[in-house]
Amino acid sequence: MSRSTLIRSLRRTGVLTSVALALAVATVGPAAAHAEVEAEGARALDQNVELTFAAESESGTAGISKLEVILPEGIVPQDLTFEEGPKGWKFTPTARGYTVSGPKLAVGEDVEYVLTVRQLPDAKEVAFKTLQTYSDGKVDRWIELEEESEGDGHGHGHPAPRLALKAAAPGAESVSPTPTEEPTTAAPSPDASDAPAAQGSSAKPAADGTKDDDGMSAAVPVGIAAAVVLLGGGAWWLRKRRGGTA
Repeated sequence: MSRSTLIRSLRRTGVLTSVALALAVATVGPAAAHAEVEAEGARALDQNVELTFAAESESGTAGISKLEVILPEGIVPQDLTFEEGPKGWKFTPTARGYTVSGPKLAVGEDVEYVLTVRQLPDAKEVAFKTLQTYSDGKVDRWIELEEESEGDGHGHGHPAPRLALKAAAPGAESVSPTPTEEPTTAAPSPDASDAPAAQGSSAKPAADGTKDDDGMSAAVPVGIAAAVVLLGGGAWWLRKRRGGTA
């Protein structure tokens, strides 16, 4: 083989390799994007377990700015402690789970953060459905469970992050539920609206009874005194009249 023929052959091989590599990246890249949760050796009913969450970026024009997670049954927001995450990001409880959000990340940058859960539920697996929001408003919905995930036939579905749990350790028990925050305004009891009326109706007769008793006790001495004065005055008048007549 001449030198020129060898060079042309190598160039052709290199071009074909580059094309094959580019096709492989283009085909596998989108399918590889996903969201996941990990906790090494996690068992049902384990306490104070660190959960590491990761969500990959699928946008080529905007950065991730928020993740909203819907918690599985058996875990409430009060059971979680935010350990670390992207700089400037914060953990916020919601009615159905929580959000971690903050300044938008660079385009193509993935998210990773760590939470500690007070206790894992007594289950074989838990799923953390996740809504991934970008700075341009686009949302990736990592919410599909295995049995309902259809995708497009090429692994392009959006499965929810799932954590498989080993069987609970012998003697492991559920701890008491984490108390929720007290409401700022206590709800009135069913009888609260009737209480003022009941107090008012009972207080009024009591007051009237006291008034009648006081009036009676004051009238008796006054009546006696008046009778004494009248009797005394009558006796004095009779004596004076008899003396004048004599």
